Amino acid sequence: MRTLPFLRRFRRDQSGATAVEYGLILPILVLSIMGGIWVGLLSYTTNSLNLAVQAAARCMSVDANNCGSAAATQTYALSQYQGPDISPTFTADTSGCGHTVTAEAVFNMTIVPGIGNVPLSSSACYP
Repeated sequence: MRTLPFLRRFRRDQSGATAVEYGLILPILVLSIMGGIWVGLLSYTTNSLNLAVQAAARCMSVDANNCGSAAATQTYALSQYQGPDISPTFTADTSGCGHTVTAEAVFNMTIVPGIGNVPLSSSACYP
């Protein structure tokens, strides 16, 4: 079988291989970087939520001036939260192990394909 000269020349031509390889790898690289950033932000949000409920539970237990009621404790917990604006909901009560503060929020990770919303919750008890 005789190959046409055009096809022979086309098969040996390497003048676009780098651009094609770059085009194949770039989406994977961008998704990996963006995914890493969003996972780091999710970790930061979770940690901030945990610290806020721990501080509010301690405040409810030892500081009657700032955290004398459930509403005051919830306001204090919201002031202690330093994460992104995901509108966490704090609840405070004295049932269970002592002074308990819980938090719930939804973290939107729709920028990472296939994940969507991630529900977060945290709870702390201080006797």
